[in-house]
Amino acid sequence: MRRKAARTMALRTFVLVLALPVGACSAPAQDSKTPYASMAPLENYLMERNAEVALARSAGPETIAKDSDVMVLGPHGYEAAVKGKNGFVCMVLRSWTSPYDDPDFWNPKVLSPICLNAPAARSFLPYTIKKTELALAGRTRDQIRDGVKAALDKKDLPAMEIGSMCYMMSKQGHLNDRDGHWHPHLMFFMPLMDPDVWGSEAPDSPLAAYKDTEDGLTIFMLPVGTWSDGTADAGHDH
Repeated sequence: MRRKAARTMALRTFVLVLALPVGACSAPAQDSKTPYASMAPLENYLMERNAEVALARSAGPETIAKDSDVMVLGPHGYEAAVKGKNGFVCMVLRSWTSPYDDPDFWNPKVLSPICLNAPAARSFLPYTIKKTELALAGRTRDQIRDGVKAALDKKDLPAMEIGSMCYMMSKQGHLNDRDGHWHPHLMFFMPLMDPDVWGSEAPDSPLAAYKDTEDGLTIFMLPVGTWSDGTADAGHDH
């Protein structure tokens, strides 16, 4: 039960999804009870470009990541850094792709390397682009939620394509303050559905699931035994 609860908490941290205007506002002093109550200054979320490329590529197996497109976060949103040739897109998600009620929503320490396959790049990535556009324009988390909902209502954001998935196997990421880099895992993005369809709620199932009714999708997460560098996840059995 504790293992399943931990999986679910980690999944909620990066469940959703991002490259245009700026306007990030400086954050007021943070209350100790709500350390990430609002967005920090933009520079707190930015990385040195080459370091971000390397971190993004650490999301997937080297044989996949070395031929992937890479996007990095700049002052005006996500931008192309490396052109690949296999249809995958590797990037580092920031905290505002978390669920809207997540306490780490504005945590600048959150760096979640992810490597999306081609269907996910076409259907999941636009959510990331939209959320980042709104965050960098200085919107509150409620305004980001409303902006994504409006885009969904107008069908400006696509439905999840069948076959959309990603690798999140980086030992170097920081998914949230609760779990750190957690465990290496794969994620599968589906249109909104009952997680029971995949058996994720069965007592012996290795799958965790998050049904995101606000953004209209269900995410399944499957822990694996090794990190992208080939080393074993020492805590995989726990």
